[in-house]
Amino acid sequence: MGRRAAEFRRPVRRRISHWICVLLGVFLIAGLVLFVVHHNHSEDRDEQPDLEDDFRNEEVAQKKVNFTEEIVSAGSIARQLGDQVTLAKAYVIIAKEHNNLQLAWELSSSIRKCQLLLSKAAMREEPITLDEAEPVIKGLSSLIYKAQDAHYDVATTIMTMKSHIQALEARANAATVQSTVFGQVAAEALPKSLHCLNIKLTADWTQRPSLQRIADERKNSPRLVDNNLYHFCIFSDNLLAVSVVVNSTVSNADHPTQLVFHIVTNGVTYGAMQAWFLSNDFWGSTIEVRNVEEFSWLNATYSPVVKQLMQPDSRAYSFEGSQDLKIEPKFGNPKYLSLLNHLRFYIPEIYPQLEKVVFLDDDVVVQKELTPLFSLDLHGNVNGAVETCLEAFHRYYKYLNFSNPLISSRFDPQACGWAFGMNVFDLISWRKANVTERYHYWQQQNGDRMLWKLGTLPPGLLTFYGLTEPLDRRWHVLGLGYDMNIDNRLIESAAVIHFNGNMKPWLKLGIGRYKPLWERYVNQSHPYIQTCATT
Repeated sequence: MGRRAAEFRRPVRRRISHWICVLLGVFLIAGLVLFVVHHNHSEDRDEQPDLEDDFRNEEVAQKKVNFTEEIVSAGSIARQLGDQVTLAKAYVIIAKEHNNLQLAWELSSSIRKCQLLLSKAAMREEPITLDEAEPVIKGLSSLIYKAQDAHYDVATTIMTMKSHIQALEARANAATVQSTVFGQVAAEALPKSLHCLNIKLTADWTQRPSLQRIADERKNSPRLVDNNLYHFCIFSDNLLAVSVVVNSTVSNADHPTQLVFHIVTNGVTYGAMQAWFLSNDFWGSTIEVRNVEEFSWLNATYSPVVKQLMQPDSRAYSFEGSQDLKIEPKFGNPKYLSLLNHLRFYIPEIYPQLEKVVFLDDDVVVQKELTPLFSLDLHGNVNGAVETCLEAFHRYYKYLNFSNPLISSRFDPQACGWAFGMNVFDLISWRKANVTERYHYWQQQNGDRMLWKLGTLPPGLLTFYGLTEPLDRRWHVLGLGYDMNIDNRLIESAAVIHFNGNMKPWLKLGIGRYKPLWERYVNQSHPYIQTCATT
């Protein structure tokens, strides 16, 4: 049978090659599956140690303790060690006092061991075990027993510790007083620049007869007694401070030519004060300067306070009192021995023709017009003043000795105190009420300083009791010489700001926040001030 032609033959089936492809595909897929499974299993094995480590760390953290809680816990070994150390320290002091230096040394050595053990426990944040604490506790207990056996009993321990506590309190009080005294000395010291200014102006006064002639001519000016004008009184020996008071008052006045300033100073600064106010113009205002030493009527015969100031024991109380812890250091301030400080009680005698005045301290700054004070109705009272009892400690009981029946029978201890520094005085009512005699009476009663210590506010509270008219607080804001946190809005609204306290604005220890309020009224362009500021 012959072969078919090529085009008529059936194609050959390649079944084997197709199966090979299928098998290779299956193997490839299986390999991928095995690879993925193996990789995931490896990751699980890698994560397992981390989890185990975290668990172990958590167990360790749970074993750590708060050592502060441990040492205050009543049942802990650390607390027992701490108590023993405290007791052992007391016996160290007692042993030294009894000259038993060997026992003191042994106790100190054991105390150091206890402290070392406590420190190690705190560092590792683990509780102290009984095994490591037992030898230390036994050793220290043995020494404490030895100390007790040497008659250092509990009573002796208590008495010794009490005496040491009292000694420490005395030292702390002494340090506080010493700090206050140093602050007081700094507050009283006259800065070199002010001393320089006084010297230059005093030289002008003595070397320029023309100034003295002008002063003599102005002594009899009718403006000094004209009750249609506005009269201000300032009693001070601080030239620059008085100048700031005057300058700030006239700078804020609508009509400064209607203002009259009555200044009284001492003999030391009289020439400098005269030279300054005669050589400088203060907006056309009238300024009178007088010397307190010219007041011959103000003597020991008439005034009890003059008599007291002349007595040696008053000076000793003031100057030596700073060494006595029972006497407040502020009473060592020479101002308490200055008659200028007490002239405020003699204003009607100094100015017999005046009817109403405003008294200003030398550490105030005027920020607003003050002439409306003269039209205030004091309702028959003598003294117009801002009350200070918004703070609880500014009441009568704080200034006066209410254990004395002379005080307790006449005055309310809760009565509201008020401030000197900016006061309106109705001199007509003053003379009618004979206020100066009231002042003399209380000064005589306080000859032994049992009603109050020193100063002018306590006798002022007694003298003007029932004769004081409260003024709006904005007329007079106090505290700029000691309080660093006065509200700016209160300062801005104040007619007068008062730098009462030791931190005066002309001193280096003045509060920097408030100094610009005072310095803006210093005539910085004056050649003497410029020269003295650089010396």
